[in-house]
Amino acid sequence: MTTPSREGFRPELSRRSFLGRLGGAGALAALFPLVDPSRLAAAAHALPLPPSRPDGSPSAAPDRALALDEAFWEQVKAHFPLREGRTPMNAANLAPAPRSVIERVMEITYDVDGDVSFQNRARLSGLQGNARSAIAEYLGAEPDEIALVRNTSEANNIVIGGLELGVGDEVLLFDQNHATNSVAWDVRGARYGFGVRRVGVPDGVDDPDEVRDAFLNALRPETRVLAFSDISNVSGLRLPVRDICGACRERGVYTHVDGAQSFGAVEVDLHELGCDSYASSSHKWFMGPKEGGVLYVRAERIPEIWPHIVGVGWGSDVEPSAAGARKFETLGQRNDATLVGMGAAVELHYSIGPDRIEARIHELASHLVEGLRGIRGLRLVTPAAQALRAGVVVARVETDAGRRVYERLYEEHGIAGAATGGLRLCPHIYNTREDVERAVEAVARLV
Repeated sequence: MTTPSREGFRPELSRRSFLGRLGGAGALAALFPLVDPSRLAAAAHALPLPPSRPDGSPSAAPDRALALDEAFWEQVKAHFPLREGRTPMNAANLAPAPRSVIERVMEITYDVDGDVSFQNRARLSGLQGNARSAIAEYLGAEPDEIALVRNTSEANNIVIGGLELGVGDEVLLFDQNHATNSVAWDVRGARYGFGVRRVGVPDGVDDPDEVRDAFLNALRPETRVLAFSDISNVSGLRLPVRDICGACRERGVYTHVDGAQSFGAVEVDLHELGCDSYASSSHKWFMGPKEGGVLYVRAERIPEIWPHIVGVGWGSDVEPSAAGARKFETLGQRNDATLVGMGAAVELHYSIGPDRIEARIHELASHLVEGLRGIRGLRLVTPAAQALRAGVVVARVETDAGRRVYERLYEEHGIAGAATGGLRLCPHIYNTREDVERAVEAVARLV
């Protein structure tokens, strides 16, 4: 195992500068050794995505960004250590990391375990800072607005436990939120006396404006917080985040976004979206290390949130010595390798292009949606409208055998999905069109 480079990931690195810095075929091959470097270099010059809708969702299927052919994606798939006969389609829960990320984590692990001195570990702190800056740039935020935490659950609970709420206040929740952005609010509300209410969207909705209005019409004068998943893990519904957050900001309502299903799957610019905070995990669509997470808090909102853990790095006063969102990182001993590995995952996304990754996910999900819609006895839960979905695809079996279909899909066909919301399949860049077609054929036989 080689000693890891101390150069790290420069804060000013963008997709364009990253591709330019890689430049030669040798450097590309070093980062992504199983992918043809000439194809990766060509990615920098492909056509852009079509213009976005006002709510930030794509105005049409991003086909124009797919200048790379299926042979390229076969090479990308080969860079993941997938077991023979197993096809992962569960990125909404856990995605495999590519070898470039795994090897970076292993290199740092060997480095730390080879020399556990304060002196050696201090040299690694610069790489952690570089990873934080890289993630901030990737998400359209400032480094001081980003805290590297352990997962979405922890990030959600920092906000839930840190906002000052009490009797007479109300928190409004999307009724499809994950438990850590739902039940966690109930628990705190029961302790401190504020109200918690939920809002849903109409079945079969196909208009982003109708979704937006469902949330805005549910706001009351006492509503202090609106917390929602930007992409539902139980239906695949993608919300018009920018429209919702913009309207809430005008009304003085704090918006917290659980981005577990968007981070790494769709291009996110947090300043443009206008939310007050955003939480996500490294191990899902981002394809990063396990037990890594991100918490973004808009600069003006940081003083309003109290951290729920105060440890080394905070300082000796009530106000932390560390600036900005880093006050949420005093979590005790951390795994240096995980934090640095998150920076390596950013490099992976830039090496292909976040727009191209989003386009590929959209292409595979659309192919899957079309295939599942034609299966008798199966009802598609995920909206057909492209503006209202991303990579999460959910369908329900019209009998009581739904969970058995999910289990047999893995046992008999090696396809790993989930039974969340029905039968959930989530293809990613390590999947191919052939994988999707095999999944559709297998579901048709099982249903």
